[in-house]
Amino acid sequence: MSDPKRLLSISTLYPNAARPRFGTFVSQSLEALADRPDWHVTVINPIGLPPVAMGDYAMLAKAAVNRECEAMAVYRPRFTLIPKIGGRLNPRMIARAVLPLARRLHAAQPFDMVDAQFFYPDGPAAAAIASALRLPLAIKGRGSDIHYWGTRAFARSKMLDAAQQSARLLAVSGALADDMAELGMERAKIAVHYTGLDRDRFRPLQHEGLRRLLSERLSIPLAEREPLLCTIGALIPLKGQDLVLRAMVELPEARLLIVGHGPDEARLRALADELGVAQRAHFLGSVDHDVMPLILSASQAMVLPSAREGLANAWVEALACGTPIIIGDVGGARELVRGPEAGLIVAREPESIAEAVRILLDNPPDPADTAQVVGGFGWAEHAEALDRIYSEVIAA
Repeated sequence: MSDPKRLLSISTLYPNAARPRFGTFVSQSLEALADRPDWHVTVINPIGLPPVAMGDYAMLAKAAVNRECEAMAVYRPRFTLIPKIGGRLNPRMIARAVLPLARRLHAAQPFDMVDAQFFYPDGPAAAAIASALRLPLAIKGRGSDIHYWGTRAFARSKMLDAAQQSARLLAVSGALADDMAELGMERAKIAVHYTGLDRDRFRPLQHEGLRRLLSERLSIPLAEREPLLCTIGALIPLKGQDLVLRAMVELPEARLLIVGHGPDEARLRALADELGVAQRAHFLGSVDHDVMPLILSASQAMVLPSAREGLANAWVEALACGTPIIIGDVGGARELVRGPEAGLIVAREPESIAEAVRILLDNPPDPADTAQVVGGFGWAEHAEALDRIYSEVIAA
């Protein structure tokens, strides 16, 4: 057997001891590739810290430790994060912190290529590193990196320069690939590479006793026959949890489980009180990995009317559990919701959301049919597709 291909992956999105769920989709993707005998993966996860690390940053400083193992090493060099102006400087600061380490690793065992797992600031930083090491580069767009940073002129110019240097670009949906091309990236370079999924965890579960088990785990009374909805995502305005709460006014029998945390939580709690739905809307924060499939399987719909998405992991995980989704017409929504078994695409209005819930409650799809919508999204299939794309990068 030939020697494995060697990837150096640069990702500011990656779990660590202080933020164990931060960027898990990146770690799972790279671990799936590293599980293949024909690949060896090294991750550099730069951690940004201000000159004086206090509060949450102090915890993050303690998490900046390396993890070396035979399957996949993870290095966490620190880079200086400058408050207020860091967005402009981060690519340069990351490259400056990472390049000495990358040179040492490359000298010890040469890499075959470099990738970046987020377009900004990772992409321009990875471009500088790939150029210094004279290696081919690939960069992945995930959604917010394109839709947020791509609207800022200083970031967009750096992103386009990095895209020009890249041998290949990846997008999590066809719609995002089109958005990247509209931004000025070469469409012929962009490959659609969907997210992956742990199909052993996310699968339809038997409903007999499921509500009771979930009720015990969450310490929330859940009646067997009441309509149960969930919404999963960061509590930030663009996710649209406020619209779901307003829809609950029109669904007086329903209960809502809100999974996630973020800066919008206080406003959303106040809104639930104001609307009179607080007793039926439960803020769960982050939940254990083994609880998420229970929530999804027990729910009759996962509602997430985001204003922007690439192709949300929450969409895919809900479908895999046999739970239809109610989502806005954004990103890759139409790539998943192609029939009634997947759910409904709706206008971002409380009335439309409530009507979609009523439709699904009256005509629920078969969970097995819903799960089959993402039947090809397993991590092994994900890694196989990534192998094909990256092998082309190395061979070019």
